[in-house]
Amino acid sequence: MINGALIVTRDLVKQYPIGGGSFTALHDVDLTIERGEFMGLVGPSGSGKTTLLNIVGALDCPTSGSAVVIGKDTKKLNQKQSARLRNEHLGFIFQTYNLLPVYTVYENVEFPLLLLGMGPDERKKAVLQMLEWVGLTDKINSRPSQLSGGESQRVAVARAMVKKPKIVLADEPTANLDAENSHNVLRMMVTLNMELGTTFIFATHDEKVIRYIRRKVTLNDGKVVEDIETAPRSC
Repeated sequence: MINGALIVTRDLVKQYPIGGGSFTALHDVDLTIERGEFMGLVGPSGSGKTTLLNIVGALDCPTSGSAVVIGKDTKKLNQKQSARLRNEHLGFIFQTYNLLPVYTVYENVEFPLLLLGMGPDERKKAVLQMLEWVGLTDKINSRPSQLSGGESQRVAVARAMVKKPKIVLADEPTANLDAENSHNVLRMMVTLNMELGTTFIFATHDEKVIRYIRRKVTLNDGKVVEDIETAPRSC
């Protein structure tokens, strides 16, 4: 890692085959992301935001160049190693929540800890603490179909945070929320970032999210066209 940076991309290129040719989703992306950042990858649809997030999350591989995440070059990882990196160090929040419908709120939040092999007493303590943190202790036994959109996203945040990951990757996390729920979820993420030092990286074009971030990396046609520090709204 460079100067303790959590994520470093250099000359990062991602191409997808189309017909007899290829489409370049990312062009020579160079980024350094430090611990504790609260940042956004912004730009229009098709700008490369989600592609970059997926590569950082070891869900996709670069065509060329490198993405080093917590000291690991993702291009050199096999499937098992990529899964271990995700399980141990990364949390994911998606716009569609991706909750397991047959599981209760408690079981959804507990699931990442089962993958880590954590013991039952330690799991219970961690899950209850996180559900209290996100204000859902009264929904422990509810299933996703019984939750509002805002509650579902808070469960998704709790699930991402329960293992105290170094990095949380959030892909359009407020897309299905109204303004009030969006701000509630974002304020909660700011608190977790400040209190736990977790690095948050958003892929978004939502102005509500952009008002909260402290660093804005703008992509257009797969290229970084701007990388600036911003003044977030007061919480």
